[in-house]
Amino acid sequence: MFRQASRLLARTTASRRSRAFSSDVPATPAQDSNFIESWTKVVPNLDPPKTPSSFMAPRPATPSSIPTKLTVNFVLPYASELAGKEVDMVIVPATTGQMGVLPGHVPTIAELKPGILSVHEGNDVTKYFLSSGFALIHANSVADIIAVEAVPVDRLDPALVQKGLADFTQKLSSATTDLEKAEAQIGVDVHSAMNSAITG
Repeated sequence: MFRQASRLLARTTASRRSRAFSSDVPATPAQDSNFIESWTKVVPNLDPPKTPSSFMAPRPATPSSIPTKLTVNFVLPYASELAGKEVDMVIVPATTGQMGVLPGHVPTIAELKPGILSVHEGNDVTKYFLSSGFALIHANSVADIIAVEAVPVDRLDPALVQKGLADFTQKLSSATTDLEKAEAQIGVDVHSAMNSAITG
């Protein structure tokens, strides 16, 4: 019985390994020669249609060794805060928790919640407060961080943050409709995160 189980296990493991990993896929898409040949037989005077992959830039090659620096692009709808900046690490406020990103990080897409983005360059740490957005971590040690709003933490006014938190807390307690409650809760969450960024 154990011999059969080990053979079955070996067979399923081998069949799983035959499937290519996404990193094994070639960077440039291969054209389907059978399709092109069939197309030219049916419609010889028209070029074959282009697939979406024909319009995409080739995927950058995955480096064979881990780079020493992480390249960060940090953009807002109205400005580019960091463009191609090489840093040691960034910490982003993902909805699943604080996520540290170092060179060689596994490719990831993370939704961002209100919180602090920390950019570490040597002993220098630059902190931004983000309202929301996305972080796209690529296999070639490039991190693209897209935020709706961002401001350096040192530019936040503690008095205005406390006033906004008090106002939204009062609106939340007096809200009567679901829409009013949702809007007030968002205000409380954002101002609480700003307050934590200032105090902590």
